[in-house]
Amino acid sequence: MAWPVLVFDIETIPDIAGLRSLNPGDEAQSEEQVHAAWVQARKDKGQSDFLPLYLQRVLVISCVFRNAEGLRVHSFTDRDGVSEGKVIQTFFNAIEKHTPQLVSWNGGGFDLPVLHYRGLRHGVVADKYWDMGDDDREFKWNNYIARYHHRHLDLMDLLAMYTPKNNAPLDAMAKLCGFPGKLGMDGSQVYAQYLQGKTADIQNYCETDVMNTYLMYCRYQKMRGGFADKEYDAEIELVLTSLHDLVPHAPHWQEYLDAWV
Repeated sequence: MAWPVLVFDIETIPDIAGLRSLNPGDEAQSEEQVHAAWVQARKDKGQSDFLPLYLQRVLVISCVFRNAEGLRVHSFTDRDGVSEGKVIQTFFNAIEKHTPQLVSWNGGGFDLPVLHYRGLRHGVVADKYWDMGDDDREFKWNNYIARYHHRHLDLMDLLAMYTPKNNAPLDAMAKLCGFPGKLGMDGSQVYAQYLQGKTADIQNYCETDVMNTYLMYCRYQKMRGGFADKEYDAEIELVLTSLHDLVPHAPHWQEYLDAWV
């Protein structure tokens, strides 16, 4: 195994300011009313109510960072409603600093395109991330952008043999492998939780989801020979120890540990 590895997951909410800008209407409408009007307009046309990626505002980016020094869990969160650009920039700054292998579950299909569009909107700079060999020749053959390179490993896409009809949900696969899976909510409930002021709960949910992804990455490394059996067992023990250490400061990890089969 080669470190560092940065596993990431994002949670998003509707970009109401963007909806207002693209669909001018009654400025007195609340956030909920603006979103409901957009959903109804789509429904009237027989279209999905899933927001296009460029209108998904990034609320949380949660990461598991594993390097030779150990394992850390950290989240970048837009707590004041105006820091989305700073959140995204901070994430890309971590890539610039560490040049890790990125790991995601459907990151190529959702998380990264969202970060691209939203980063573009906010003027985010991400030199190393976008390098495809112009600055570093090694990145010509292994970069973050190319689908079949491993500098960004989208586990869902790879395991499905890059065939969308074969995609499996993270929650199901995590539980089938004996890991906790999703706790507390799922992505469809995030906006409702946000409207109730439960940003901290959304962050907790995102952190447990990214931990599921890291555990699936460990299982994948065992399958492909990146971890010998003893190395895999040691890595899982490190995860357990690290989460137990986090419990006094972040009690949601106790629920996660209790759900571990």
